[in-house]
Amino acid sequence: MIEKVNPAHPDKVADRIAGALVDYAYTQDDNPHIAVEVLIGHGFCRLIIETDITFADDFIEQTVQRIAGQEIADIETFLVPQDPHLAKNQVGQIRCGDNGIFKGLPLTDEEKELSTIARQIYRQYPTDGKYILNGKGLIICQSHADRQLLTNRYNNLGYYTVTNPLGEWSGGVNVDSGATNRKLGSDLGHSVTGGGIHGKDLSKADVSVNIYAFLKAQATGQPVNLCCAIGDEQIDGQPYAAIVEQARAYVRALGGFEKLAEWGLV
Repeated sequence: MIEKVNPAHPDKVADRIAGALVDYAYTQDDNPHIAVEVLIGHGFCRLIIETDITFADDFIEQTVQRIAGQEIADIETFLVPQDPHLAKNQVGQIRCGDNGIFKGLPLTDEEKELSTIARQIYRQYPTDGKYILNGKGLIICQSHADRQLLTNRYNNLGYYTVTNPLGEWSGGVNVDSGATNRKLGSDLGHSVTGGGIHGKDLSKADVSVNIYAFLKAQATGQPVNLCCAIGDEQIDGQPYAAIVEQARAYVRALGGFEKLAEWGLV
């Protein structure tokens, strides 16, 4: 069983805003310090940004409205410096930026299947949606969609499909609220760990070690279980800096942190 949400879901909107701000930080510094939390919904957006980066005038507001829409008019940002003890940890060398446990698992056929379905539907209906697959049972909750068309399409492909059980709906940040890192199951599949991958720089293990464990599991076909402590210079026998560079290459190949936030790793 797996659940996916698409990039227009309110939680993913929050993740995408956070990712876009991290992308900006990397245009200003090769190794910025940044952590972003976003809460959005019903015309409001609140951001807490811990960083050493100076943002251009109006960039944050423009980013929120570009991703979430002009109807988000009440935007409030709290910019604070990173804790000095955390900042000191990165002086002179990239070290593990937090404590955590991480699990990477090879993707199941069901995870790949639903990821394909979610992307197919989103290409046709680029609006708020959520999808659940359990065997051949498929639940589609897709706003602004032709309910009968989707049901018939996937029934004809061999699924038992239920589309929009409560009827038509509009979805989006005017219907629901969104927050960063609230859809870890959608982002990581069965590789869910304690830390979210969005809105943080690569020194944070929640980003780099999650990506490293996921990629190693795909390459080996075996589960990967890791733990780390803040300040570690090696994890899994690898220099932490090398893990960061692997994660950097993966994010760059996707097109950046905002693109990573659209679908996560699955």
